[in-house]
Amino acid sequence: MFTKHIGIDLGTANTLVWVPKRGMVINEPTVVAVSLDDNKILAVGLEAKQMLGRTHEDIKASRPMRDGVIADYRITETMLRYFINKATGGVRLLRPAVMVSVPVGITSTERRAVIDATMNAGAKEVYLIKQPVAAAIGAGIPIGQSVGNMIIDIGGGTTEVGIISLGGVVTSNSVRVAGNKFDQAIMDYVRAKHNLAIGDATAEAVKIKLGSALPLVENKKTEIRGRDIVGGLPHSIAITSNEVTEAIQDPLREIINVIKSVLQKTPPELSADVIDRGMVLSGGSALLRNMDQLVSKAIGVPCYIAEDPLMCVARGTGIALENLELYKHSILSSKT
Repeated sequence: MFTKHIGIDLGTANTLVWVPKRGMVINEPTVVAVSLDDNKILAVGLEAKQMLGRTHEDIKASRPMRDGVIADYRITETMLRYFINKATGGVRLLRPAVMVSVPVGITSTERRAVIDATMNAGAKEVYLIKQPVAAAIGAGIPIGQSVGNMIIDIGGGTTEVGIISLGGVVTSNSVRVAGNKFDQAIMDYVRAKHNLAIGDATAEAVKIKLGSALPLVENKKTEIRGRDIVGGLPHSIAITSNEVTEAIQDPLREIINVIKSVLQKTPPELSADVIDRGMVLSGGSALLRNMDQLVSKAIGVPCYIAEDPLMCVARGTGIALENLELYKHSILSSKT
């Protein structure tokens, strides 16, 4: 059956595609490998990610999204075409309507780039929705009610924080700090403390295996391999979970600060609602151990992780697209 509606969470780290009635059909890294000789796309998604840090000078594997927005327009368009074709099973009798989530801090130029890239990739219509709104819908939060709901979406490139009431964003803020900054902080820490250069993939693996927003009672450890900075030769070291926690303190502090900045601008009545209802965490980086406890401790308000937090934004785009009339006040813009 032809897919008429497609919801896309176009993330810095991963792109998720949600099709109503079918659910999440694609979850692949936002990575593209290009041949520099003839400017040809060699691989997209998981296959391209496996090339990161392992290509020779004639092939470049890179992320076309940076901090939640398009950094390389042409490659993003090609990647979107790949994902749309894959979601529709290659059947292109009709062009689908596509909804894409975007950061709350997106500029008009960045917004236009997303619309144009998606249209050129094969969409008939493009709708944009702010990430906190999509995340709240996907998390099952009743955003249409006249009460304040706080959503904190921590993805790969950005952290999006919003207070939502009556279907709209009342106060919000976005900081370009999230999972990728955790990875970079781990790389910087290992280089500074252990004189070892490691790549993005190794840093991400360490974060997943040992990462915690608060020190763990049981200080776990793992061995990592890289290049010794002094001697230039391959070398391995042991790193502990508490070292990883120490490494990511700066980006965690920035996330806490952006949450506080939103609460400081929130009307008193909605602040009272947040105290009653708590804060909801979504996004892949919400899965960092003890992230909810750190936020709750820093803010003094209960914090909960949404069910299946990685899928919230993608699910929300699909639900909103299928119920356009219901969520018309939540949609940022559209183009036919």
